[in-house]
Amino acid sequence: MSKAAKTTNPKTVSATHVQMTEIVLPNDANVLGNILGGKVMHMIDIACAVAAHRHCRKPVVTASMDSLDFRHPIKVGELIIVKASVNRVFNTSMECGAKVYSENLNTGKCKHTSTAYLTFVALDDNRRPTTVEPMIVETDDERRRWEAAEVRRHFRIKQKQLLRKQG
Repeated sequence: MSKAAKTTNPKTVSATHVQMTEIVLPNDANVLGNILGGKVMHMIDIACAVAAHRHCRKPVVTASMDSLDFRHPIKVGELIIVKASVNRVFNTSMECGAKVYSENLNTGKCKHTSTAYLTFVALDDNRRPTTVEPMIVETDDERRRWEAAEVRRHFRIKQKQLLRKQG
C-alpha cells in the first residue's frame, strides 16, 4: 500500500451502491419494441460513473467496458433497472460492476438482462490520474467480486500486451 493510500479514509462497497430506474418509452426502442443496446450501455456507464465518483469523490472517466451480453430484451412499457457498485480499487482506477434488470409493471416479474464491468480512472484538479482511496470489503459476496475483479484486470492487461505485440 502506498503512503498516499495510508493517509486516506477507506470506503465501503455499500457506500458506492447506485440504482437507476427508468420506464422504457417508444423513443428508447428499436422497431421490435425492445430498448436500444446503446441506451442500456449509456445507463450502465452513468450508474457505474456515479458509483466510482461516490467512492473517490473526484471526477472519473471511463477507461474500458468489458463484454456486454444481452440475455433478454426489455420491452417498451417495462422498467429498466441498473444496479452498480465499485468491485475493487487499484492505484488510480476502480472496477465497477453493473447488473441490469427488467421489471414488468403489470406482473412485478423481474429478469436479469445484462451484466457489465467497467474500469474508471480518477482525475485530480489538473485532469491527471490520481490515487484512489482503499476499499473495505465486508461481505462474502463483496469478497468474491473483489477477487474476480483482479482476475478480469489481469486478463485486460494480458490482452493489451498481446494486441501490442500484433502491431
